Order: sequence, then C-alpha cells, then structure tokens
Amino acid sequence: MDGNGRWATRAGLPRSAGHLEGAKAVNAIVEAAARVGVRTLTLYAFSSANWARPADEVGSLMRLFRRYLFTETRRCMQQSIRLSVIGRRHRLNVSLLRSIEQSERVTAAGTRMHLRLAIDYSSQHSILQAAQRAQRGQELTTEAFGRLLTEVDHSSLPTGLATRQSAVLPVDLLIRTGGEKRLSDFMLWEVAYAELYFTDCLWPDFDEQRFKNALVDFSGRQRRFGALPAAATADQVSRC
Repeated sequence: MDGNGRWATRAGLPRSAGHLEGAKAVNAIVEAAARVGVRTLTLYAFSSANWARPADEVGSLMRLFRRYLFTETRRCMQQSIRLSVIGRRHRLNVSLLRSIEQSERVTAAGTRMHLRLAIDYSSQHSILQAAQRAQRGQELTTEAFGRLLTEVDHSSLPTGLATRQSAVLPVDLLIRTGGEKRLSDFMLWEVAYAELYFTDCLWPDFDEQRFKNALVDFSGRQRRFGALPAAATADQVSRC
C-alpha cells in the first residue's frame, strides 16, 4: 500500500494525513475484496525497514494501527472476517500487542475472508528464521518449510500474550500502488508464481473500481506454473 506520504505532500498536508486517508482506502478495499469472494487478503502495512523513518511518523502509524484494530474488529466480526497480524512482534509496544491479540481472538471464527495485516514484517527475516528452525539433516519439502515459516517465537513476547499461526498460502495476485515496481521484501516465498500488478495510483486514491480493474487484468492472465499453455498441450495431443 504505497504512496500515503506522497499523497499528503502533493496535497500540502503532513504525512500523517496521508496515512489517515490510506486507512480509509483500507476499509474500502477490505469490503470490496470480501464482496467479490477473495478468500485471503494481506495488506503490507509496515515493513521492518520502516523503523528507519522519523520517530514521529512511526509513532503516528503505531497509534493508527491500534485505532484501526479498535474500530474495525467489530466490523470484522459482523462480516465474519478473520483478522490476524503477521510479522515480528517483540518491537511493538504492549498496548498494541494486546490489541492485536484481542482482535485475533474475537475474529478467529470468521469464515468469509481472512484479512492479514503485515506489521514489522520482513520476508527475508521470516525465511532466515525458518531455515534456522529446520533440524540438521531434516529433509524438507516446500510444505514442511512453509510450516516452519508460520512458527512464532514466543520467548520475546510479554507474559500472557498468545499468537496464532497463519498458514502459508501461495499468493495469486500481488498489487503494488504508488508507481514503484519492486517487491520490497514482501512474501518472497509465497509470491513465487504470483501475478504482479503495478499501478501509479497512490494508495489513498486506490478505490474499489481500481481494485476491480486489477482483478479484471488478473483474470486475463494465462497462469501456466511452468507448464505449456492449454492450447499448446491440446495441439500436441492432436498431432499424436
């Protein structure tokens, strides 16, 4: 979800105003995704690299995350949306951690869609940690390694806080707003065969129609997963 800061700068507003507008866009896209039948939606809210931003901006974002959890958890319950957070947690403050745990607990039964927020997230770190957890000499499959990716180190969390594992699923479509054309350490394992969609639209302006445009583009992609196109396969069979 790239472009909040630039959106605010262009409007002559502080960057925090861009993040507020970005939160409104989150609400619109979550509801749109649920309506069209998306089963899992992961939003890259705060990367591990974002800690390098000015302290006041980081603080504003953390307060915004907590406010979002407070206001949207009830809506998720009403719409049967499961909400969970992926990423490291030991650098988040205790009040935000407790809000995360509460939201995950009360929405755990949601079956309509799984909404995942990536906070203090680094795909490289997740892969490294999974590799370190693998037992020496253990023969790994992609499925087994995926399970290692979901394991959480509870030792650095405050006493009494729990985390729930979120299965690693392959990403079908990755959308990046804001005009940049890179993955920025996002779900590198899961996007191995994802379709990539880049748009110059800044995140606060990314509305339901633009989201549907991305889905239409995705529906026209030919996903072969390394195999031949169906038409080519049929042609080979006809020649046999």
